[in-house]
Amino acid sequence: MTTETALPGNTGHGHIDGQGHLDDQGHLDDHGHLDDQGQVHDYVHGYSDTEARRLGDQADTLAGLLHADTGFPAGSRVLEAGCGVGAQTVHLLANSPGVLLTAVDLSAGSLAQARARVAAQAPAADVTWHHGDLHRLPFPDDAFDHVFLCFVLEHLPDPAAGLAALRRVLRPGGTITVIEGDHGSAFFHPESPAARRTIDHLVRLQADGGGDGLLGRRLYPLLTAAGFAEVDVRPRTVYADGGRPALAEGFTLRTFVAMVEAVRAEALAAGLTTPEAFDLGIAELRRAAEPGGTFHYTFFQAVAVKP
Repeated sequence: MTTETALPGNTGHGHIDGQGHLDDQGHLDDHGHLDDQGQVHDYVHGYSDTEARRLGDQADTLAGLLHADTGFPAGSRVLEAGCGVGAQTVHLLANSPGVLLTAVDLSAGSLAQARARVAAQAPAADVTWHHGDLHRLPFPDDAFDHVFLCFVLEHLPDPAAGLAALRRVLRPGGTITVIEGDHGSAFFHPESPAARRTIDHLVRLQADGGGDGLLGRRLYPLLTAAGFAEVDVRPRTVYADGGRPALAEGFTLRTFVAMVEAVRAEALAAGLTTPEAFDLGIAELRRAAEPGGTFHYTFFQAVAVKP
């Protein structure tokens, strides 16, 4: 069963453009982000079909690592903030049968893909879909038993404000689960200065857009400063080598290298690099997935309680 809600006061008349986003009379621009009020900037990875596939590959490849111990009791009211195309949603539902899930995202296009993904993979799930901004959720205080968000805080200019908004709708004693990556944790063999510089371009572009590609290392101080208690942060490390060909393909190439490669046009437009230098960095990074190569990356999972 699925239902859908939208931003308060949005009747669908004159506020949604042809791509399903609020127009200049509302609060979202045509990319599904907040306008010059400054709460959310462009999603650095974009909204292409290629990015949707990358997100799916990432979620499927890492499901055991990121979701093995994430599950909520049947009947729990769970909020997924920033569900995107539903790549993580289907794994969340698979590990938590019977939950009452509310999935929120700023992009109407991504929500449509998420609904289709869940309809295909978890048709019996009870999901309410909400198109809106997690900073201005229309739900009452203490409305949810659990909050889950994955790869969301890294894209917010003010992650502390985002956590404060989510804390409001979480009941006392309820938990928040946050998963983030940290691009500074990427180590690979053969080591390559060209590959390292190319990764740094992604980090720089994300920072210029108001995000933080190194946010994983900040989860503990962010959650404690936001007023959460019993904060427990644990690293989740991905390591791929010739003995783990599925990870080398699914994570090193189809998740990480694909993510870096996708910012080529933006890096060139920003004057950060040249076509030759960027392409060399990608080619060198790909060597980590070849015979004799290795790749390491760390995600961070935090679980905390609202006192």
